[in-house]
Formats: sequence, structure tokens, C-alpha cells
Amino acid sequence: MFFTYLRRELRRRRKAALVVASGLALGIALVIVVSSVSSGMEKAQGKVLQSLYGLGTDMTVTKAAAAQGTGDRPRFNFDAKDSDSDKEQSSDRVMVQGFQTLASSTVSKVDAQKGVADSVGGLSLQVIRINGQFTRGQFKQDPNSGGGSRQGGPGAQQSPQGRVEGGGANFDVNNYSVYGTDVTKPSLGPLTSSKITSGRTFKTSETNAKVVVADKSYAKEKKLKLGGTVTIKSVKYKVIGIATPDSGDAAANLYIPLQQAQTLSDSKNKVTTIYVKASDSQQIAGVKSTIQKNISGTTVTTSADLADTVSGSLSTASDLASSVGKWLSIAVLVAAFLVAGLLTSSAVSRRVREFGTLKALGWKSSRVTRQVVGEAIVNGLVGGALGIALGLAGAYVVTEISPNLQAQLGNTGGGGQGGGPGGFGGPARQTASKALDVALTAPVSVDTIVIAVVLAVAGGLIAGAFGGWRASRLRPADALRRVE
Repeated sequence: MFFTYLRRELRRRRKAALVVASGLALGIALVIVVSSVSSGMEKAQGKVLQSLYGLGTDMTVTKAAAAQGTGDRPRFNFDAKDSDSDKEQSSDRVMVQGFQTLASSTVSKVDAQKGVADSVGGLSLQVIRINGQFTRGQFKQDPNSGGGSRQGGPGAQQSPQGRVEGGGANFDVNNYSVYGTDVTKPSLGPLTSSKITSGRTFKTSETNAKVVVADKSYAKEKKLKLGGTVTIKSVKYKVIGIATPDSGDAAANLYIPLQQAQTLSDSKNKVTTIYVKASDSQQIAGVKSTIQKNISGTTVTTSADLADTVSGSLSTASDLASSVGKWLSIAVLVAAFLVAGLLTSSAVSRRVREFGTLKALGWKSSRVTRQVVGEAIVNGLVGGALGIALGLAGAYVVTEISPNLQAQLGNTGGGGQGGGPGGFGGPARQTASKALDVALTAPVSVDTIVIAVVLAVAGGLIAGAFGGWRASRLRPADALRRVE
């Protein structure tokens, strides 16, 4: 009897049912769209952050660099005789970049901390090469010179400018970034933010091999080819692979085995950055606190810390989606629920004669209430189905349009004040801000669909509560009144 009566009433009152369902559908569709867009924002931000510190990394451990004095400036000595003034000479200066070094044993200490799944150390270097014709003299970098940045390649650094004291010179200054990676743990570190598009990556046995993986843009600029060589501080390295960053700039121009990087920079058993993967991504803050407490003198930087430096249209849109979008969805849902409830109550009022007659025939108030609630729940489910369809359509449109958002990555460390090179900024990302273009998508998760169904049922129950309350107050005598 319940389902027979329910089916008949829903057919007879299709327009009223459609109005209630449409209101719920609008609210549910908005929730799905806002939720999917917010998920797309998070995915886009994750892609931006991943381009900075590499796949699988949850935090980095570094040690802030000490302030440099004038005596710490790079110096290059050239002892060419006057008779050799036409002879071209070159000299490399390999320097640890951005941070003070940490003992390699610190990696094991970090790895032993509660909540750490894995960790790996790396060494960030900057190579400055002076190449040209010199008479006897000494090159000194001008501490007040900002220099000009090398154009055309990722990880661009400010080129030092200076002078040759005690002689004349005609020279060029070139610099590039080198990152020493632990080849025994290829799943962590900044190289994982790039894909090997030509050649191969390091073998785990190449811990001290003279091999190099070059960033694609840098290789193109310097005309490096697979099988060719690149010379760093008079050491020749064979190019075994070309890496293309997944997004944004590469972490470094060149990647070499960690032991080789330590030898080049006279930093035996030293690292600048420790990349850490947490056992539970929901407990990153706790792991950060544990490392800072147990390993003094270090700075722990998480993706959340770095996310605070992201600005631009991506950040603005994300803020709008998480604040304005969320409250707008709540407001529309509340309004839809109230409208559904009021319309259901109004519909019951128009059915006074019908329900009064049913009570006169022996129907109890609880049975009438169940009937009204059943109709409202069906209307809610219909609204949920319509809302899910509209929401999926809206998310599909956003994904198809795929608007580009810009993420401006601010200075994340400068002189080693957290973040920056290797410390969630990559070995070569400390000198200036940069912008990345990210395509927005709107993925719809199963959880979002489940929430939509729950909202549909909730909307039906709320509408049913309004209608049931109104129906329970009807009396058999009401059947005697004429209802228009």
C-alpha cells in the first residue's frame, strides 16, 4: 500500500516534485563543482611543489648558511706570463651552494627518527668558470655587483662580476649548478622531479663513477650530447642521460654521483640537504617536530611551509575556492534544504482534505507522516541524481576548458634562510622568484559522489520533517473543510 500510494502521488504531483528536486539538485551540483575544483587546485599546487623538491619528498632538513664576509668571496689565480697573454686559460671554482654542510651521518640520524620512512642526502654545488686571456693577476669578485643572470637555462644563477688585480684580462664568466645525488636511492631527491627522456639515469652501482645526467635545456644550450663529455674542474664526465623536468625549471643543470660532488668541492662525507619521506603523510607536522627536537641546529621545511610562498592566480583561485566557494556551497545547500522543506510543508497544506480523509478512514498520524517523509526522500534522491549529473557536467567543462593558472614562487631562502636550494627549493632555486603555468582540472572523486548522495538523503529527510510535522497536526475534521 505504501509504495502504491507513493507512486501514485509522485505521478500526480510531478511539477511540485520537480521543483523540490531542482532546488536540491542546484545545491548538490554546486558542492560537486566546488569540491572538484578545489581538488584540482590542490593537485595543481602539488604539481608545483613537486617540481621544487622531487617526487615522494615530504620535507627537507638543512642548516642555514653562515653570513659571508669579503674574505669568503671566490678568488681565481692566473699566473700567465706576458709572453702567454694570447693563450686562452680557464679556471673553475666549485662551491657548496646555499647552506652549510651537514655530516653524512646526519642522514642516518634522520632516518632513525620516528615517522620517517626513508631519507637521502644530496650536495648542492655552484661552479663558476673564468675563461679567457690573462696577463699575470688575480680575479676578485666585486661584492657590490649583482651581475647578470645567465639566460636560456633552468636553475639560472647570478653571474659574478669582478676584476683582475695586477694585470689585464679579456675573459668571460660562466656559472652553472651541479647536484650530487645519492644514486643508491633514486626514488628521492630533486632528480625525481624530472623524467629521463634520452639515455638513462644512474645505476645504483655508479656511486663514484664519472658520469653525468644533464638537464634538457642546459644540454641544448651547451650542445651536450649523449656519449659526449662535460668537464668540471678538469674532470671529464660522460653524459649518460638527458632529463626533462615535469613542470617548471629543473632542480640543477647537471647531476653527478654524490661522492664525485663531494670530491669536487672538498666536502668529503658532507651533504647540504636531506630529503625525507614520512611514513604517514597525515603526520608530517609531528615528524618535523621530532627531527627538530632530536637533531639540533637543523631547519626542517615541509611542503606546507613552501606552499605559503606560492602566489599568483593559482593561489588566489585556491583561496577563493576554499573560502568563498565553500561558504557559497553551504549557503546554497541551506537555502535548498529550507526551500524543499517549505515547499513540502506547503504541499501538505494543500492536501488537507486528502490527509484528513485518510485519518477519518483510520490512518494513524505516524502512517501519514511516513508517507510524506517517503515522498520527500524520493524527491531528494531525484534531486541528488540531477545534482550529480549537473555537477559532473560542470566538472567536465572545467577540465575540458582547462584554464591556465600562474603560480608565482617567491624567494624561498636566499642566503640559506630555510627553503631555497635543496631545501624545498631545489639546488638551484634560491636567487629569485619564478612563475609556473599550471593547467586546472576538476577531478571528481568517489568520496565527492558519496557526499552528494548523503546530501540528497539529508535534503529529503529535512523536507520530510517539515511535511511530516505539518501532516501530524491534521485532524479528521479537516476533511470537512474545502481546500482549493
